[in-house]
Amino acid sequence: MAIFNKNIENKKTTFQIQGMHCVSCAMNIDGYLEDTPGVIKAETNFAKSLTNVSYDPKIITKEKVKIIIEQVGYKVTSTFNN
Repeated sequence: MAIFNKNIENKKTTFQIQGMHCVSCAMNIDGYLEDTPGVIKAETNFAKSLTNVSYDPKIITKEKVKIIIEQVGYKVTSTFNN
């Protein structure tokens, strides 16, 4: 039996977000991002106005993630690489 090593180089970026009004806003962002090819996980914290995103940089860039967040109706004010 062969053992396959899936070595995926995921990136993590935190986005500071402006314009969220409630927890539903955070869930909305997470839903859109997690439906996007290349996004592995999105966790948005409404109270801190932050979204942590794990993604495969071979499929999607952090700039594209930012565009998706802004298309949903929120403003990304800064990004931090983790």
